[in-house]
Amino acid sequence: MIALTLYTRNDCPLCHEMEELIAAEMPKFNARIQRIEIDGNPDLEERFGIEVPVLFVNDRKAFKYRCTPAELHKRLAREAQS
Repeated sequence: MIALTLYTRNDCPLCHEMEELIAAEMPKFNARIQRIEIDGNPDLEERFGIEVPVLFVNDRKAFKYRCTPAELHKRLAREAQS
């Protein structure tokens, strides 16, 4: 199982874009996602600030702000082979 963790903010267009991209790729892999809203969490707001979205794949930072469908697919495929 591939664990995806997406750090996001509520009113963030890039975050919504990343969520749509992930939703399109997830069915191709044995993956689950945890979406973490950083708004209202002082520790996470300090850690990430306005630098969202941030996607971790199996607890490793994979992408910040944007990625292409091909980049995400390649990363998930690599994790699936591990």
